[in-house]
Amino acid sequence: MIYRNPLKEISLNKYVGSRLTVALLLLVVVFLVGILGYRLFSGYTWVDAIYMTVITITTIGFGEVQQLSPQEKILTSIYIICSIFFVGYAISVITEYILSKNNIGNLRAKKVKSKIDALKDHVIVCGFGRNGDQAVSKLLAYNKNFVIIDKDESVLEPLYDSGMLYIHGNATEDEVLKAAGIERASTLMCTLPGDADNVFIVLSAKQLNNDLKIISRATKESTTYKLKLAGADNVIMPDKIGGDHMASLVVTPDLVEFLGHLSVSRQEGSINIEEIAFANICTDGKEHAIKELDLRKKTGCTVIGYRDPDGNYSVNPDADMVIKKDSKLIFIGKPEQIEKLKATYKV
Repeated sequence: MIYRNPLKEISLNKYVGSRLTVALLLLVVVFLVGILGYRLFSGYTWVDAIYMTVITITTIGFGEVQQLSPQEKILTSIYIICSIFFVGYAISVITEYILSKNNIGNLRAKKVKSKIDALKDHVIVCGFGRNGDQAVSKLLAYNKNFVIIDKDESVLEPLYDSGMLYIHGNATEDEVLKAAGIERASTLMCTLPGDADNVFIVLSAKQLNNDLKIISRATKESTTYKLKLAGADNVIMPDKIGGDHMASLVVTPDLVEFLGHLSVSRQEGSINIEEIAFANICTDGKEHAIKELDLRKKTGCTVIGYRDPDGNYSVNPDADMVIKKDSKLIFIGKPEQIEKLKATYKV
């Protein structure tokens, strides 16, 4: 969805519309002149007059319905020359109108809008910079539906051919957030470089959808509290994470290297981590102890964490722990084991 200058767009539409009107009128006039000419001056029937007009304008070269007199041949020759110019002009204007960039953009915007309107429980990514690009790559790996919002049209234009859904606009505006389906979304990610913009987006988004999970980027430590107060569930500081990681490579390099494999990436030979909700594990709706489910034997994955309904985490839960409703289990395993886990519990 692209927001243009209304006055400029109105004037452009008037100009294009006037040329198109003239072109269509020329086509109608050329056809009427030919039909009436062959009907009145040559005595053709209406059907024959229409036929002669069509084959004359299109210069197909089929034979005449009846032999033309010298005067009729001269008039037909003049008619052919005039129709070439008029019809040629009309075709060029109509073709330009259909294939103009403006109309292609409108068709694209309508197509993207229809897809966005059909989304539910999707993710909205505000800003398609370095952090936004990384977030989108991860969402693609997990087949999550998402919509990108960015005010830089040059950044978004290449995304159309990739099939990604995007909106060209300022995410600080409520209309843009609504166009991205903020009322139906499950998560909002604010990756803009400016903390003030991120705080404003979080405030607006929380007003539009109070149940929305919000993850925001921050550049300053002092902004973290403001973002949380505004309604952000998680606040990420990329610079701090990067600095901590580099320092950890000096202090505990082997541990950091090992933890680097504990990711959601699906590269061959890497170790994956996955979370499965209670509803997928206990399909009968009853609460069971971990040992009763025999998860490792079925999938090869190991349970390394448990998140209770209140959001509290337990590391390396006991086998006797009972899985409560609305809770989640966190698994670790090789890629093929994770895939088997997801296939078994239909994630």
